[in-house]
Amino acid sequence: MEEKWIYPRQKQFERTLRENASNWFKDKGFKTHPKMPYCLDSWENWKNNIILSEVTEFINDCKNKAEVNGKPYPLHKYLHHGLSSQAMAFNLFGPLITRNDFSPLSNLLKDKFGFDIKIETGVFEYEDRKVFNETGGQPTSIDIVLKDENEKPTVFIECKLVEREFGGCSIFTDGDCPGMNPVNDLKECYLHFIGRKYWDLMTKYGITHLMNNDRICPFTSYYQFFREIIFSIENGGPFILLCDERSAVFEVTPSRGLVPFLRTYLPENLKNAINVLTVQELLSSIKQSGRHNDWVVDFGLKYGI
Repeated sequence: MEEKWIYPRQKQFERTLRENASNWFKDKGFKTHPKMPYCLDSWENWKNNIILSEVTEFINDCKNKAEVNGKPYPLHKYLHHGLSSQAMAFNLFGPLITRNDFSPLSNLLKDKFGFDIKIETGVFEYEDRKVFNETGGQPTSIDIVLKDENEKPTVFIECKLVEREFGGCSIFTDGDCPGMNPVNDLKECYLHFIGRKYWDLMTKYGITHLMNNDRICPFTSYYQFFREIIFSIENGGPFILLCDERSAVFEVTPSRGLVPFLRTYLPENLKNAINVLTVQELLSSIKQSGRHNDWVVDFGLKYGI
């Protein structure tokens, strides 16, 4: 008997999502890209990718407030794509924020991870340039941050849908770095040279000594991961990766996936700083509340859940 590969394949998952997105747009009567029916016809129509109008209004309000303060609001380039992780985050977390109903999420965090946190507000695309001294360029941004009654950020959530990786360092991809590990000679790192505190904080939390023998810089492939996990730890909160349970990328089993692998780069006292929550788990908790029946079925149809 021919031996079969026991793990899921990412391309099959993506095909399933494309089919569901195509059908959802078609059923809604929305115009789509002539060659990609799972993508709206233009970015300007991204609102058609959001299930509830109240969430769209909330996002527009956030965008307008940011622009008044001279800050661009980071709506993604492919927000109009049916497989956009930002759109998925808006659709899943948006109603909890607009209705100030965080109990489905807080109950789940307590039951699964033991986090006993009272959530008062939620913020999309949270940033703080001071953490890493990011004086220019695009700062580290967390998809969703949950705050307590004192407006203190307490939980940091990164959302992934069909992504196959954590983003790498642009200095390397631009060809300005050979990609060798600078841990033992930080003057070789351009980011360190211009004052970014990534390596300083990695050292502070005991991560760099675990990389001493690596020849390749971990930032070449996992730059986003290390920025976000350190950003979360420095702010005193846990980091949660929200992903689809059908994804073959992040946590297929407790020992297979990017998250189990990247945990090996963390010292023992920080291994539990990164946690995985699935879209299906959160959607189930929201359904059980009985307070979001006006959109949870549509969400399931849109993403094939």
